[in-house]
Amino acid sequence: MQHVAYLRGAGNTRFGRIEGSTPLTLMAAATDAALADAGLARADIDGVLCGYATTLPHLMLATRFCEYASLDPAYAHGVASGGATGGVMAMLARELVGAGRCRHVLVVAGENRLSGQSRDQSIQTLAQVGEPEMEVPNGASVPAYYALLASRYLAETGMHADALSGFAVLMREHAASHPDAHLREPMTLDAARAARPIATPLRLSDCCPISDGAVALVVSAGPGSGTPVRVTGAGQAHRHQHLCALESVLATGAADAARRALAEAGNTVAQIDYLAIYDSFTITLAMLLEELGMAGRGASPARLAAGDFGRDGALPLNTHGGLLAFGHSGVAGGLMHLAEAMRQLAGKAGARQAPGRKRALFHADGGVLSSHVSLVLEAG
Repeated sequence: MQHVAYLRGAGNTRFGRIEGSTPLTLMAAATDAALADAGLARADIDGVLCGYATTLPHLMLATRFCEYASLDPAYAHGVASGGATGGVMAMLARELVGAGRCRHVLVVAGENRLSGQSRDQSIQTLAQVGEPEMEVPNGASVPAYYALLASRYLAETGMHADALSGFAVLMREHAASHPDAHLREPMTLDAARAARPIATPLRLSDCCPISDGAVALVVSAGPGSGTPVRVTGAGQAHRHQHLCALESVLATGAADAARRALAEAGNTVAQIDYLAIYDSFTITLAMLLEELGMAGRGASPARLAAGDFGRDGALPLNTHGGLLAFGHSGVAGGLMHLAEAMRQLAGKAGARQAPGRKRALFHADGGVLSSHVSLVLEAG
């Protein structure tokens, strides 16, 4: 079956601390912006996919949001796949549109994770991605899980921990051009490497901030005005849930998801000219870039130093600042990567615009590099 679906509109709130916000108010604001961008009315939306929110763990969040936002879709449900949820929802929206089930699917996520949860609540909630009998009882946190990944990966590839800091610096540089980013202040390489340790070898600069914020996209059967952006390929992979079940840090499943997406799109890695890659930690970004084939093993810092991932480089990367600087508001954090990729291909990125981008690879992971989803986007 031929799937034809377009990213027709995108909207987001600012990320950071938004006092008085709730998941519903944030998602409604992002939805308004996405509908305006798409040139659609509420009545045009016949499908709604809603990401989970840890600050509003409603059993029927999609239906609850439709009620709040005055939406009356023929199809709606909530989706949960960790950090990959945004990409999974966009993939499902494409399937719904391609099958003729819906014409305009709203993909939306958001929560007040910074202002609506205490630090201890956030730690406790996120730590549940761990294996319940061995990992969680020993007090491991999400940074600790990724620190274990990092230690093994650095040892196997020969990469030095200091090499990761450059990714944090680049994301700050990119976020400085986005008025909605959480962390817009520049950061030097020395400052990144001097940041306090969180879980060795990860420092504070290697970790994304927790934010309030929301993002919405409209996936449609036809393009709107301006340069159309089509989803030409999609793929997933799910090899493990818990870190203790991961057989190799060199094969987490990311390559499988990307291979499936690229094959469906009829493209190769060499044809990609924009990257939207999940970056909950700097090690996440380095590992994914290398497993996806954007750099050799242990060589992503070298490409970074050469300027390849900058806005004017061969492969502009997360030009909004990624999770590391734009911010991480749960599902919305990953979905923002997709919104930025769409804006880049449509020529709507303003001061962040990378010149002449035609084909993007989006990739996100959930858990501890557990659930993977890749999407290929094409302009024109």
